[in-house]
Amino acid sequence: MTMKLILCNGVPANATQLATLALVNYGHFTTLQVRGGAARGLKLHLCRLERATQRLFGSMLDIAALRAQLCAGLAAFCQADASLRITVYATAFDVRAPLRPVAVDTLLAISSPSVLSTAAVRVRSVPFVRSLPDLKHVGTFPQFALRRDALAAGFDDALFVHDDGRLLEGTFWNLGFWDGQCVTWPEGPVLAGTQQALLRVGLEQLGVPQAVRPLQHADLGRFVAAFLCNARGQQPLSAIDDHVYSASEAPLALLECALATQTWQSL
Repeated sequence: MTMKLILCNGVPANATQLATLALVNYGHFTTLQVRGGAARGLKLHLCRLERATQRLFGSMLDIAALRAQLCAGLAAFCQADASLRITVYATAFDVRAPLRPVAVDTLLAISSPSVLSTAAVRVRSVPFVRSLPDLKHVGTFPQFALRRDALAAGFDDALFVHDDGRLLEGTFWNLGFWDGQCVTWPEGPVLAGTQQALLRVGLEQLGVPQAVRPLQHADLGRFVAAFLCNARGQQPLSAIDDHVYSASEAPLALLECALATQTWQSL
């Protein structure tokens, strides 16, 4: 994805501000899709940023100021539809004194809107659990490396598996299964995705049964379809390792109906 506009604290980012992220890989982020100046799950994204800022920096994130930056950034981008990545970090963060309170900075990257392909993907399971899996942090090297390895092996992406055999999450997506009546989400140390949260609420409103339970490779045959989801949408899985699913069985239309129950929130 080509970045079109990068702002730090509401103004064009300079080399020093960008160098901090390159040299001190400490911070967190969220990504969202904006349409018509609004985003589904905006409050979820803002809450994610608030919690992670408190945890990583021990400070509060000024949400009002951030929202003003989002609106100004979108206006400068001259499009009401866009992809946004909001990164929270601190140029004043000292690796030798990480407990010292510092003010945080917000880096806003704005690019063209994006949606997932509807083409089914094959994923390879790999033993891995993200560090601090409940946070969407900037330590993303393992995800890219494992995705690269999966591609080199003829797959489309990687699916992380706990050392006890539990299926967890993908590189940058949550995993869901469908048995024809119920959606099942894997239980384990994973990131609680904003898209997953929207789908869960929407499915509940539609009266579709859901479950969250530990799942292992031996459970794959219990389901007729599997799918992935992230802020860009939903996508069917055609296979997990050697277990094949029919993409036509994936409940994409149902998931879209569930998502449609969730309102767009103005930036």
